[in-house]
Amino acid sequence: MRTFLDFEKPIADLEAKIEELRHLTSDDTVNIAEEVGRLELKVDKLLRQTYAKLTAWQKVQVARHPQRPHGVDYIAALIDDFTPLAGDRSFGEDAAIIGGLGRFRGQSCVVLAQEKGHDMATRLKHNFGMPKPEGYRKAVRLLELAGRFNLPVITLVDTAGAFPGIEAEARGQAEAIAVAIEACLAAPVPIVATIIGEGGSGGAIAIATGNRVNMLEHSVYSVISPEGCASILWRSADNAQDAAEALRITAQDLEKLGVIDQIIPEPLGGAHRDAGVTITDVGNAIEAQLQPLLLLDGATLKQQRREKFLEMGQKGL
Repeated sequence: MRTFLDFEKPIADLEAKIEELRHLTSDDTVNIAEEVGRLELKVDKLLRQTYAKLTAWQKVQVARHPQRPHGVDYIAALIDDFTPLAGDRSFGEDAAIIGGLGRFRGQSCVVLAQEKGHDMATRLKHNFGMPKPEGYRKAVRLLELAGRFNLPVITLVDTAGAFPGIEAEARGQAEAIAVAIEACLAAPVPIVATIIGEGGSGGAIAIATGNRVNMLEHSVYSVISPEGCASILWRSADNAQDAAEALRITAQDLEKLGVIDQIIPEPLGGAHRDAGVTITDVGNAIEAQLQPLLLLDGATLKQQRREKFLEMGQKGL
């Protein structure tokens, strides 16, 4: 069953009618196929109109869609012979970040992906995609491994933010995120990061500090969630829509500001409507960006990353 968002109610009603018609037996009085075709054209038109003018808050909802393809889906489709590597060698394993070795279209690489889970069991297993310090320390371990064996790094970002629990703070959450960012900046290999859903705060940038940073068309990337921002500024999460507009968190805004390098288009109606096409398009974008980076030496790659992030805030304001 497809899940519809609040603003998609007219589309949901039309698609429900189409499903009803498909279960009817055609007779002489009603041409079922013709009526279905007419309604499908109407759905297509409505989708185009709706998704051509999404607000920032609506994009947040699309980025959080439960049926949107997750990190595990991208790994399964794009990475051959994926071998997961677990643990930070200090405390334990964190399933919110999946990391390991594999081959991306023939190129050996290290992959890091934040995973939210697709049902209650997997969401609990992956802690709803909110990493703890051990997750970031695992990422640091794999980044250092990539540097040691000269393997490019592909990261897939999808998190509401780092886990805010007491135990995470007790184990040094802020320090773990800072060290992960430092490890990204220091890696002598290409890093291509893609925000595939939510890119929340330091929890996202810890593995998104790459030579190239992509965003899917309806993903979001922000210093704080709209609800968190509203709770601070308005003392109420009810103003999340206002916060989303003010934060400039959409891919289109961030491309203008020079925070990201490329927007990857999504199928009409969002990535969840055609996961296969979305994943292939993400793979094509990563491949196109990775090839020229593979020709550069470690010192040049590090200098490029450093300059890229130092320049942020000087464009589009």
